Amino acid sequence: MLFDPKACERLHNRNVSVTTYAYESDAVALEGRLTDDRFVATYSIFDEHRPAGIVHDMVIRMIVRGPKLIIEALEVQMLKVPQADCPAAENSLLPLIGESITAGFTAKVHRLVGGDRGCAHLVALCRAMASAAIQGAYSMVARKPTKERHLTIQSLKNVIDTCHLWRSDGPMVQSLKEKLGDDQ
Repeated sequence: MLFDPKACERLHNRNVSVTTYAYESDAVALEGRLTDDRFVATYSIFDEHRPAGIVHDMVIRMIVRGPKLIIEALEVQMLKVPQADCPAAENSLLPLIGESITAGFTAKVHRLVGGDRGCAHLVALCRAMASAAIQGAYSMVARKPTKERHLTIQSLKNVIDTCHLWRSDGPMVQSLKEKLGDDQ
């Protein structure tokens, strides 16, 4: 083991959770929450004393539709933030409405709403929600056996080349291509 967590003083915990829900026949709804909890008192960059406790508590809800996973709607709640100006970024994710959660989505998030255009914590949560959207959408359609759903290579494009297992030249994708036929 690299280190023994029990022998160290806990300083901070970030918890990110995302739940996906079936929403209509061709969409999923997601609720993501990011909570930062500091276990020690700290001082801000302006030497303001900050007691231990929750620093960030933020929620993003979104509707993602169809096989292309288009973000149809989203809303943000900043329940707890460290600075009075933080809520000014609540609408910073709105440019993502209409975008597809496919290859390149993370870079698109950074380009459209990252940096000084948004909030680093909302961007981190949005990135986690994107991969959860893919899992949730798959869970929704995978409730039926493959023979009862229309499976094509096109419908698998959301996962191809997303990891080692799903690499386009790997055995999993090659087997699926053979199963689906060359006309896909």
